Amino acid sequence: MGSVEADIVIQAMSFRYPGSSVDALENVSLEIYPGSVTAILGPNGSGKTTLLHLLLGLLTPTRGKILVKGKDQHDLSRRELSREIGLVAQEDDFSFDLPVLEYVLMGRAPYLKLLQLPDDRDYELAVQALAQLGIGDMAHRSVTTLSGGERQLVTFARVLVQQPSILLLDEPTSHLDLPNTHQILQLVKAMSRQGKTMIFTTHDPNSIPGVASSVILMRAGRVIAAGPSSDMLSEELLSQTYGVEIEVHRSDQRTFVAVRDQSTYSAR
Repeated sequence: MGSVEADIVIQAMSFRYPGSSVDALENVSLEIYPGSVTAILGPNGSGKTTLLHLLLGLLTPTRGKILVKGKDQHDLSRRELSREIGLVAQEDDFSFDLPVLEYVLMGRAPYLKLLQLPDDRDYELAVQALAQLGIGDMAHRSVTTLSGGERQLVTFARVLVQQPSILLLDEPTSHLDLPNTHQILQLVKAMSRQGKTMIFTTHDPNSIPGVASSVILMRAGRVIAAGPSSDMLSEELLSQTYGVEIEVHRSDQRTFVAVRDQSTYSAR
């Protein structure tokens, strides 16, 4: 990437959950650059969500370190980190009977002092975020009435109002139908074109072509490989990642990944 400074640098990082005898992540080193779209790809249990929680500062590395915009994450306050990194979670809490606009305004928390209420500018940003996502007409609906796709868009709006430069999305399309999946992935691309650094986890390699510029392949807490999407979506690397034999079909317009058969492939 030349002289461009990475937004995120992970240096020889490992993490072990308390009480466990093995590392959930082992010796991970990565660099993620501004304006890129990076997909973290791997089967369930490979450590994808754990990695996102470490980037957010919700977990602390057992070994190694994370740099955010050139600063040691350990030296950043929760408020400072929240201004740099936002998360669109796989499952958010929609059990409270809040209007959508009030829920989206929660994204302004990193900019408000204790007990400070949102002002007109905060409300303006929330309205703009809903309009940007094409859901301005939902502003006064209760979040408890939303469908899965609508919830994902509203969560996206809350994170946009947070105004981070780095957006993390945890399995953003896992519970969505095809139209909503397409809309979310197009939003990821659009945010990247606006200069945001986008990182999303997925277990589906078919959500990557045409969206992600880089891919991190993970299995059992280890990074199998990382690099440009075109290089990472190979039969050899995907077979290592998933532990089954994978075939990749390419044409001028698309790339499609499928399991060749159900026989176990020796991945290690």
